[in-house]
Amino acid sequence: MGRLKGKTAIITGGAQGIGRAYCLRFAEEGAAVAVVDLREDQAKDVAKEITDKGGRAIALNTDITSEEDCAQMAATTLSEFGSIDTLINNAALYYDQDILDQTIEYLRKTLEINLIGQLICARAVLPAMKKQKSGSIINIASTAAYPLPLPSMPFETFATNAYGLSKSGMIYMTKMMARQAGQDGIRVNAIAPGVTMSEATKKIVPQFALDGLKQGSPLGTTLEPEDLTGTAVYLACEDSRLMTGQTLVVDAGVWLNG
Repeated sequence: MGRLKGKTAIITGGAQGIGRAYCLRFAEEGAAVAVVDLREDQAKDVAKEITDKGGRAIALNTDITSEEDCAQMAATTLSEFGSIDTLINNAALYYDQDILDQTIEYLRKTLEINLIGQLICARAVLPAMKKQKSGSIINIASTAAYPLPLPSMPFETFATNAYGLSKSGMIYMTKMMARQAGQDGIRVNAIAPGVTMSEATKKIVPQFALDGLKQGSPLGTTLEPEDLTGTAVYLACEDSRLMTGQTLVVDAGVWLNG
């Protein structure tokens, strides 16, 4: 352990699920962690879990769709830890996802949080990373961006795919940002997780669908939040220093069926 010793990571959506797993793993690897989430009490619990084990962490109540909030997020992290080495753009509308909502308003809300909010976070940390001439931005996409073959549906149901649409945008944004930021020594990559057994997945995805995904995996399993953390550490550390603009799919091989 210790591949991120002396580094600082901002992890959005860090209060629970996959985000919490990223926070705990990065702390184990030696990083100071800014746990960013609107769920302030839960974010403080994660930060305390880290500091109780001797790590360094702060909890920041941040609305990622607010430029002012994200600017303050970056400023506070810099003031507390002295650098911003990694941003994990993990926060997204998923836990409270309503796949039955077909309104344009819901589509706009999903894109505002899952895509535009990620861009706002990245823009907030870029000045510090440019000054350092180094940094790693890790966007959390999803295999929802790669639709599996399904029976055709009426166009009116398109809003149920708002999540996948937002994550497709994340993959494009990753490539665009990698081209623009590379000259300043900043790398931008993405992770596209498959269905992961977080609290949100257990709430949203029916059991028969989870059973089908498990059966369809060559490895015969679904993912736990901790299964994604090693990939994030790899993209944050020097082992991936010449990787940028890439999206790494981590899904136990389910996408091989697509």
